Amino acid sequence: MGAMNFYTTATGRNVHRAFFNARSQASWEHGHRKYSGTVYEKDEVIVLDEPKRPLAQATARAMELIEARDPRVFPKAGPAGALPIEADADEPAWLFFGLAAC
Repeated sequence: MGAMNFYTTATGRNVHRAFFNARSQASWEHGHRKYSGTVYEKDEVIVLDEPKRPLAQATARAMELIEARDPRVFPKAGPAGALPIEADADEPAWLFFGLAAC
């Protein structure tokens, strides 16, 4: 069993609702099977205390953290990382990322 990086965005009234929305969307798109390589594999989320930035910059930062094997998000069995992003939405937007079993 391997692992792959995932990067997905979602909005919600708070990070936990946005995480729920991201997992729900992933299960709808990829099914409820295990080893999907998506945010659906994650049960927990950790908010990284970083500034809100545009999606492209947040994605680059997420890639840096994974490449550096940051222990907050690197293990595939660990939580998903969450970075706040700038978006034209009524609710806060987040980039969820990490490693997921596939």
